Amino acid sequence: MLLADLDRSVPADERERGFYDQLRAFVITEPGCFERTTLAGHITASAWIVDRTGSLALLALHRKLGRWLQLGGHADGDGDLRRVSTREANEESGLTRLSFASDLIYDVDVHEFPARGEEPAHLHYDVRFAFFGDPSEPLVINEESRDLRWIKMTRLSDFALDESIMRMVRKTDAMIAEGRSAVCGNG
Repeated sequence: MLLADLDRSVPADERERGFYDQLRAFVITEPGCFERTTLAGHITASAWIVDRTGSLALLALHRKLGRWLQLGGHADGDGDLRRVSTREANEESGLTRLSFASDLIYDVDVHEFPARGEEPAHLHYDVRFAFFGDPSEPLVINEESRDLRWIKMTRLSDFALDESIMRMVRKTDAMIAEGRSAVCGNG
């Protein structure tokens, strides 16, 4: 299913195309790709959550990394990454009225997760899906975050976000515009 989803989705640029290629090769060669116990690396799934206008994004201050990130986590053996991203978004935010903004993969990123305790540094092959959320719904912070908040897209640069998050920010305008044309009957 993941390989078919990768074939249907379109990377934003050459850097992301490289991540798609790395992920594809990893899935083909590593039978334990969805297992956290695969020490060289494993697949994670994330949720890029925005409001329907595309003016707000929901980010969490990650407890272990001390950085503002999208919500997400380990697949833990589940190859249905839409289900994983939904579960992680619900668990990490308390939001219950999320809806997919698209049935396609929104973004792919491959990055190193630093060593922690007995766990060596390893790669996270992160598959990201876009969701619409309701900023009026109460947020519930769990043990994985120090903070959780809706942030204006125009203020995200104040949060020292990495390039992969900024890539998702750049994609948001196009996603919202596509949604508007589909609603207006132009797409």
